[in-house]
Order: sequence, then C-alpha cells, then structure tokens
Amino acid sequence: MEPPATSGQSSDCLGGALFSKKWTTRIARRLARAEQTMRVRIARDELRRLRELTTAIKALEAEITELVTAIAPQLVAEPGCGPLIAAKLVGEIAGADRFASDAKLARAAGIAPIPASSARTDRHRLDRAGNRQINAAIHRTAVTRARCDPHTQDYIARKKAEGKTNRDAIRCLKRHLARRVWNLLRTPIPTTAKALTQSTS
Repeated sequence: MEPPATSGQSSDCLGGALFSKKWTTRIARRLARAEQTMRVRIARDELRRLRELTTAIKALEAEITELVTAIAPQLVAEPGCGPLIAAKLVGEIAGADRFASDAKLARAAGIAPIPASSARTDRHRLDRAGNRQINAAIHRTAVTRARCDPHTQDYIARKKAEGKTNRDAIRCLKRHLARRVWNLLRTPIPTTAKALTQSTS
C-alpha cells in the first residue's frame, strides 16, 4: 500500500515545507493511521529522522548566530548578510588583517575581475580561481541585496545605465562588497554603518 497523500500535498508540501512542524505533524498522523506496510514503516522512520535533523540544525544555527554576533556584529547587521553567511566569511577569511588591502581579499576570493579587453572592446572576465567559499558567500549577499535593498537596487540601475549587463553589474557589486567586508572585519565595532552608496562613492 502506498503511503497516503494529504489533500493538495503534491502542490503544497514541497521543499522546505517538510521542515515545517505543521506538515510533519500532519504527515505523521496520516502515516500512523495507515496500514503498517514496509513502505509506511520506512516513511515513518524517515520522518522521525527528518525531525531529529531539523532540531539539530536549528540548534546549531542558534549557536552559530550567538557566536558570530559576538565576534562580528557589524557583519551580521549588513543587509543581505545573515548569521550563517557572516560565519562563513569570518571563518574563511580568518582575519581581515591577513590581507594588506581589500583588493588582496578580492583577488584571493576570485572576485577581482580579470581584464579581457580586445582592440575594440573594453571588458573583463570572471576569475574562476581563488577561495570559492568566500566568493559564494559574497555572491549570495549580493543577490539578496539586489533583490531587497533599495540602495543596492539603485546601484545596479546606475551600472546598467552605464551599459553593463545585469551579470556585470552583480560582479561590480561583489567587488564593492568585498571592500565592505574587508573594512568591517578590520574594524571591531564601527561607530556607524555606512550604506553601499557611501562605501562606493
């Protein structure tokens, strides 16, 4: 016998919904009432394991949030940079003072663009070298800010008005965010939080 599907489960219970207490409780009840075939027993065991992992993940997230907020509250406060991304940056950068300048950090993270101009065009290409973990963390921050932060949206619009594609504008944004991260991690507790427009002026 197939494990019973709840009404609308195919469209509503997708992805992160399985981590919802509401959905796991509803599914657990349906499975408990079903005929206890091998498939149902396996499903119940998997659901139990999912609940245990979800609890463990939430506990670790809370612990990481507490630690990184104590170490780099200025980074956690940045738009688009939540505790987990901040923790990734703190861990991977391992001290901003290791880098003599923000350009050094950008190069180490593979964020500094590489000139790829020809006789008729002035352009840069993506650097696929460097620390991909730092690169990915800054990329997620850039994408989130481009979607939610008005100052960043204005910045992207200005870059597009200069003739850059959206991808090129995001690359420029990542380079400026590398500078921002470098400055924040070099400063234990800044007195003021500078907006993107201030840091890129």
